[in-house]
Amino acid sequence: MSRFKQSVFFLLSAALVAVFLSLPAFAAAAAHQLTAPPLGERWFAILIDNEQVGFYRQLTTPLPEGGYRIEGDGSVRMKVMGFTKESSSREIYQVGPNLALKSLEVEQTINGSKSRLSGKMVPGGLQIKREADGKSSVKTLKTKSELFPGPALNLIPLFKGTAPGKTLRVFSFDPEELAIKEVKITALGEEKTPDGQPALKLRNNLYPFVDNDIWLDQQGNTLLESVRDGLVITRAEPPEKLAGFVSGMALSKKDLIYDFSLVRISPPLKKAPAKLAGLSVAITGYGDQIPLLSSGWQQLERQQGRVVITTGSLRKPADTLLKQTAEAYLQPSEGIESASAEISAKARELTGSLKTDLERIQALTTWTSSWLEDSIEDGGSAVVALNKKKGNCQTHAKLYTALARAAGIPTRFVSGLVSQDGAGFLYHSWAESLVEGRWLAVDPTFNQVPADPTHLALFEGNRLADLAPLVGVIGKIKVTILEEQ
Repeated sequence: MSRFKQSVFFLLSAALVAVFLSLPAFAAAAAHQLTAPPLGERWFAILIDNEQVGFYRQLTTPLPEGGYRIEGDGSVRMKVMGFTKESSSREIYQVGPNLALKSLEVEQTINGSKSRLSGKMVPGGLQIKREADGKSSVKTLKTKSELFPGPALNLIPLFKGTAPGKTLRVFSFDPEELAIKEVKITALGEEKTPDGQPALKLRNNLYPFVDNDIWLDQQGNTLLESVRDGLVITRAEPPEKLAGFVSGMALSKKDLIYDFSLVRISPPLKKAPAKLAGLSVAITGYGDQIPLLSSGWQQLERQQGRVVITTGSLRKPADTLLKQTAEAYLQPSEGIESASAEISAKARELTGSLKTDLERIQALTTWTSSWLEDSIEDGGSAVVALNKKKGNCQTHAKLYTALARAAGIPTRFVSGLVSQDGAGFLYHSWAESLVEGRWLAVDPTFNQVPADPTHLALFEGNRLADLAPLVGVIGKIKVTILEEQ
């Protein structure tokens, strides 16, 4: 497991001590030998006392010149005995064929304090450059031993074919403390995970006074890591299972995921989003297997290795939708109870005297924006939100969509990216309503009709299954501004 999991509140004899959760990694164990690490992407849930407090994504790829690139992103937030600790991290390590460290890049935010490290192995040690608070410093940590990054530590026994019962001593670099540390790793042999999966088991001394146990499969993939008999758990999960947790946090713009999900743009927008008439952008890193919204307020085209989205005045006229297609967006759906008596009555109250759909849309948008108090938590379904009077962008979009459908305006819930400051994009939810056969972007959180051109819709639907593709996008994509008007 990597450095990230070394950031944990863990129990000493009388109190919980704050350190950072180290992130999940490949792991390996005895009597079984590997010559290469498991490649590809894996996702992990981080739990404290059975409550999910964070996540981690790791990607391992081979380098053309030999060796491997290990990339990790994750966030964790813990509150114990009155102390709160938030950490997010982006790590890139280049290692040799034996997983020994060659170079590193680490960006981390700890309780709002940001720093960046870059380093490389040089004769006699590890040369590190640190940038924080507008200052930079360079120093060399002396060592005659090979160093191994945190994400590779648990693989070392498998690479060396360590027999059960034997303990290895290796040296690792800790980016938080800017120190080289000795780590002892014991291969315990075959032992099933607590839920009965066949596994190889390791134990290391990353945390004082408590055991750090790791279970992994025969290929070296981590299945589970447990600190102090399950107080802190890092557990491998399929992406679709983590989708609800990660996408919900991203759409809520929570601090836990803010740095991970922020999409920085190049170059920055010249105009403020509200002053834009049209926008064209290219998104790279968007996998061909990930679905995209096929029609709507914007135009979208897959090109070689990128997706181009054009909005506002720069888009071409769209085809009108068939009447039977529009009818589907008048029906109630999960979380959008447009046929409920409460929603129907409120829609009649707000729109009964208005003559055009555009007037109705503006009235419903303005009312929803003022009715709901902004919060970082999803306030629930449309009916719940109507009574609770608070919620995040998802809540605003569900309530507006239900009211618009009840008022006879075909409307759909969409999610994607939006820029509020011109320097980057965040994940957001809003709606699209059908006017004269064409979709109109409507943002009931920001009270925008139409929504400004930085609204880039990627997915349709408010259910967890609809939002699941977000987990394949967050932390991976980049946006380049092609044209603004």
